[in-house]
Parts: sequence; C-alpha cells; structure tokens
Amino acid sequence: VIQSFIDELAEYDAEHLNSEISVNAINLVENTCKRFHIVSQQLLSRYNGRPTIEVKDEYDVQYVLHALLLLNFGDVRREDWTPSYAGGCSRVDFILKNKNLVIEVKKTRKGLDAKHIGEQLMIDIQRYKAHPHCQTLICFVYDPEGRIANPRGLENDLNGIHQGISVIVMIAPSGV
Repeated sequence: VIQSFIDELAEYDAEHLNSEISVNAINLVENTCKRFHIVSQQLLSRYNGRPTIEVKDEYDVQYVLHALLLLNFGDVRREDWTPSYAGGCSRVDFILKNKNLVIEVKKTRKGLDAKHIGEQLMIDIQRYKAHPHCQTLICFVYDPEGRIANPRGLENDLNGIHQGISVIVMIAPSGV
C-alpha cells in the first residue's frame, strides 16, 4: 500500500513538473512574441550606416524569431512536416519537441488580411492536431502595419482547445 502511494505521488509530481515546464515554455514564447516588434525595430538602428536586418516578409520573421527562441530553448527545430490534411501537408515553422509545443508564424501583407489569416490558421490547427508533438500550438501573427483591424477579436475567436490541442494566437504589435 505504501509503495503504491509512493508510486502515485511520483507520477503526480512528474505530471505536475511537466505541466509547470510546459506553462513556463509557453510564457517564454508568448513574451518573445509580444516583444518581437521592439526587437525588429531595434535591428533597424545601427551605428555608422552599417547594414541592418529589416523584417520584410514571413521568412524574415522566422529568421529573427528562431534566433530569439534560441535564447531560452536549446532544441528549436525548424520545418517539420505535418501529417496530410485535406489532400495536402505543410511544414511546422518551429517545434519545441520536448515541450510538445509547435509555433506557426504568419506576417500580414497586402492581400493577407484578417479574413485570410483566420482561414489559414484554421487549416493549420486542423493539420497540427495530428502532429505527434503538438499539445500546444502558438500562432504568432506579426502585423507591423496594423492590417488586422480587430486583433483581439481574431485572437479570441481562435484561442482555446481545438480537438485536443491548446491553441494560442498572438498578434503583435498589440497596439494596446
């Protein structure tokens, strides 16, 4: 009976520890995304006219975000394939495999507004639910020009549990 209790306690502690680690990882990724715009603006300012890094498209967002994620995570994997959904498959932008956390990156541009971003994210959510290492999906939408008129509304529409995975949508800069 005592051994059974000890085993149960050890299992509870392991689950609790994994839960704390996951929450901490999510918080670190969220903070990185919230401050991304500040970082991208800072990268534009260099001494003596030296070349800068300008975030112009989604690939640039991925490039800078990858470097920022490496500050807090030793194993940041890029471009893992998702299982097929509706006749197609796509690549995960980043995966923190040991945290069961997937990060999808979008950047608004002309022709990619709130409606289209929302549609793309809904498709991504469907694809990632089948990924073996996706318990949490963080969708980071970088919107430096403010093309999304109601960012909190889009976040609220998509945030939550979707068929077993936790989805967190973050649109930055927040403007709030």
